[in-house]
Parts: sequence; structure tokens; C-alpha cells
Amino acid sequence: MATIDPTTSQVLGVGRPPALAAPEFLTDHLGTVIGIPLRIAIIVIGAMIFRAVAKKAITRVVQRILEPAESAESAGSSRSSGSAGEADEPRRSNRGPAVLHRDRARANERRQQRARTIGSVLSSIVTIVIAVVTTAMILDQVGIALGPLLASAGVVGLAIGFGAQSLVADYLAGMLIMLEDQYGVGDSVDLGEAVGEVEHVGLRLTQIRDLNGGLWHIRNGEILRVRNDSQEWARAVLDISVAYESNLDTVYEVLERTGHDMRQDPQFKGVFLEDPSVWGVQSLDADGVVVRMAVKTVPLQQWSVTRELRRRAKEALDAAGIDIPYPQRTVWLRTEGDATAPAPR
Repeated sequence: MATIDPTTSQVLGVGRPPALAAPEFLTDHLGTVIGIPLRIAIIVIGAMIFRAVAKKAITRVVQRILEPAESAESAGSSRSSGSAGEADEPRRSNRGPAVLHRDRARANERRQQRARTIGSVLSSIVTIVIAVVTTAMILDQVGIALGPLLASAGVVGLAIGFGAQSLVADYLAGMLIMLEDQYGVGDSVDLGEAVGEVEHVGLRLTQIRDLNGGLWHIRNGEILRVRNDSQEWARAVLDISVAYESNLDTVYEVLERTGHDMRQDPQFKGVFLEDPSVWGVQSLDADGVVVRMAVKTVPLQQWSVTRELRRRAKEALDAAGIDIPYPQRTVWLRTEGDATAPAPR
């Protein structure tokens, strides 16, 4: 029987236990087998922690947005414990539509809607950015070259940007509208052709209900200017025409007394922010003298105040014997043989 030299068997690998091959492979590739998954796990855990911290920060921002409403409620409850006269006076703030002070539930709903929308958008942006960065770091650990992927992504993003630039503009404009609180649900606004009450404010569209009941859908990127009639205060302006024969001092006195009596009316308690004032002669028309009167009111009440004040001013002027002129025309008629009448032109 042939024998094998122990030295030769060691060189040829004959007689080596097969169980020793696996530990040696793990030892040689320890960095690949354990290091890469460990680094990937650390990257994923770090991304999750960063996202949790970012969401907590966003929650704090949303709470700061909601704080003015809560402070207003506490101020209102403390003020209600004071005198009745102070409780009846309209409260004004440095920011936000004063019309919402009359409907606190509506104000809170609007503020919560803004907070939810802004929080949702910020959370989505943070999640997308963290996911992209995490994916890029994982691919780099695996050994996939990021250069060609980034170049391809840049080309695709450029093409999408050119094709959807109006959509991006709408979303950016919607974010600015909400952050700056230019208008909100319940406000009466003028956006150009669309004039009415705001029913919905989104990131892409704003919905306006006009006077006739029509619902307008306006892209936020197309809104170039906004007139908001629901913020801080409003003004009712009346132009009243009186006859040239009227005594203007008497007219001023009648109008000021009428405005003062209307402010004292319990029906309009809290609507007037100051006493009505007569500004003076606005113009000299062909039929009479136009006197302007103005009064500062809470928002969205200027139109009802204008209508009622115009009615009361008419009755007061009639009672004082002051005529409100109307267009007059003199017609000369000439009969045959009448030489005194002027010739027609």
C-alpha cells in the first residue's frame, strides 16, 4: 500500500478539515460581511433619529402658530370678568382679520388649518430630503457609483422643472400666502376678476365664492395682488349731495349728529370703532354739492353701516329741510309767432 508524505499532504491540502475553510473566509472578508451592513444600519438609524428630531421641531413650530389663538382665548376669558362696558368693546390685534374676533371658533379653525397645512408640507419636505440623502449614502457603501445616477437625476429634474414650472410656482405662492397670512377662509377679498369670500386656501388653488354664488378656482401662482377687506378695520364712506342753497354748517351738524346717534344705537354696539366724521365738500357737481362722511368700523360691516347710515342721513336731512338735489333740465318751447322765445339750437 502506498503511503503519502505528511509534508506533501499539507502542500496539496489533502487531509485538511473542511470545517476550517469557513472561519478563514470570514476572517479574510470580515470588513465586507460585517462592516458594510453595520454601517448601513448606522446610517438608517441615524436617519430615523434625525427625522424624529425634525418632526418634533416642526411640531413646535405648529404649536407656536397656534399660540396666538390660545392666548386670545385666555385674554378673552380674563376680560369677560371685568366690567360689562369693557367686555362689549371690540378687541383688536396687531395681526389677523378682526372679523374673526367676532367668531372665535372660526378663527381657531382657520389657524389650525394653516398650522396643519404648513406642518404637513414641512414634514413631507424633511422626509423626502432625508430619504434621498440616506439612499445615496447606502448606495455609496454598497459600492455603486453615484456620479452617473446624479447626472441622470439632474437631467430628469431639469426636464421636469421646465415642464412643471407653473405647478412649482403655484405651490411656492401657496406656501407664502399661508406663512404670511395674506388671507384665509372667511375673508372677503378682491383678487382682480374674482371678488368674494374665501372658502378654501390650498397650496395650489384658492377658492372664492362671489356675490352671485359662483365658485372661482384660482391658481396661487396667478395671484398678483390681493385686497383683503377683513383685516384690522374697515371704513364706511358716504358721498351725500345737497342743494347749492343749503347751509353747509347745518349739513355738517346734521350728519355728525346722525352718525353719533347711530353709534349709540344698541343694534350697532361694537360695530363702530370711532365716531363718524364729516370730511367736508368732496366735489361741486352740476346738480349739487357733494359732502363726504366717513366712519371706521369692524371689518365686513362697512357695507351694512353705509346702507343704514345713508338711510338715516336722508331722513335727518329731510327733517332739517335740506334738499337732496336731483338732475334738472330746463326746456324752452316756442310756438309759431312767438318772437320772445329763443331760437332752438
